[in-house]
Amino acid sequence: MVSPRARRACGNPSSRRSARGFTLIELLVVLAILTLLAGLVGPKVLNQLGGAKSKTAAVQIADLDKSLELFKLDVGRYPTTEEGLDALVKKPGSANGWNGPYLKGNVPTDPWGHAYRYTNSGGNVELLSLGADGAPGGEGENADIRNTR
Repeated sequence: MVSPRARRACGNPSSRRSARGFTLIELLVVLAILTLLAGLVGPKVLNQLGGAKSKTAAVQIADLDKSLELFKLDVGRYPTTEEGLDALVKKPGSANGWNGPYLKGNVPTDPWGHAYRYTNSGGNVELLSLGADGAPGGEGENADIRNTR
């Protein structure tokens, strides 16, 4: 019979293995799996984030368009290009019937921090965001977002 003291000195083989921790190969396999997951999921998440900014700009343009409609109902015309979108917040001198402000706060900037472009050429109103690059044209996040009448 083996004494309890001798049993403790030899140790249980299964308890010795669990006390050692993970092997280098096990750690490398886990790191490889995490790297693959990050490589597959990361770009998809970043693309969704970028698309959210474009969608936000489209929603803001639609809201500005509705405010322009309210301005037109009260004043009988859209703001001139010179008056710009500020006419939705501050009464222009020549706007009889102005019942604003038509926006809460100030005129918003697009999600990339650029001012929205507004033009009124003979009743054809255009609202425009130049996208992430702030330059005309482009693709993806750099594409122009507009609402033209």
